[in-house]
Amino acid sequence: MNDLTDAGFAALTAKISRDRGFGCASYKDKCLRRRIAVRMRARGVHTYADYAQVLDQDQAEYDRLLDALTINVTKLFRNWETYNAIAEKVVPALWAQPTATINVWSAGCSSGEEPYSLAALFHRHAAQVGAAAEADRRVKVLGSDIDARCLAAAAVGSFEEGDFADTPSDLRRRYFAPTPPFTVVPEVKRLVRFERRDLLAEAAPPGAHQLICCRNVMIYFDRETQERLFDKFHQALAPGGFLVLGKVETLLGTARTRFAVVDGRERIFRPL
Repeated sequence: MNDLTDAGFAALTAKISRDRGFGCASYKDKCLRRRIAVRMRARGVHTYADYAQVLDQDQAEYDRLLDALTINVTKLFRNWETYNAIAEKVVPALWAQPTATINVWSAGCSSGEEPYSLAALFHRHAAQVGAAAEADRRVKVLGSDIDARCLAAAAVGSFEEGDFADTPSDLRRRYFAPTPPFTVVPEVKRLVRFERRDLLAEAAPPGAHQLICCRNVMIYFDRETQERLFDKFHQALAPGGFLVLGKVETLLGTARTRFAVVDGRERIFRPL
């Protein structure tokens, strides 16, 4: 690891995977190189070998690097048009199913914006049909991520002004405190729990899921990993369930024959 060659990069990513169990091999090289380069510039080093020494000497830098590699960028109701489609096409359909529990999995949830947003949509629908009290019993939203520090922040459920850029005013007024730290209201917070899970290395959470959201995560993985995840999601979804991807993500390989399109523009699918 004495330069910026492919061999040096491969040696560094192998070290990261070995030291921290982070599956570098499943990520696109371009994404990893760009984020590692940011951390190298921040530390003033110019070779992969020197950066490896920094990691050995400063465990806090390892944490900062993993933060960079796991791409923790999100907002509440990010891309509102997608959430609006979920509110119109997914939530009512799932609420109408005769299931005791509606299990929702937000895979790669970062600091909790997505699971809280989904929980708010379900609670709003329950209230609209005169069944708000049932939301506590029926709706179970799991937010999972590999980043333990993000999950700790998610569990607090407090947000900053910038997190609301995509949030409709009525949802903000109803489900978040009006003054800083803009905490999510108890009716929604009770519907959500968080769990550290490695999306690549671990099986899906146990139980059948009526909705899986994995948005703006798949694009960072190589094709083989994406296909493996689609298979995992297909197995984890209950009949009649839904899968929601990010706006620039799409089904690959055999997944194209295993899911039906509900909304192609908003990347909403159902398992066949």
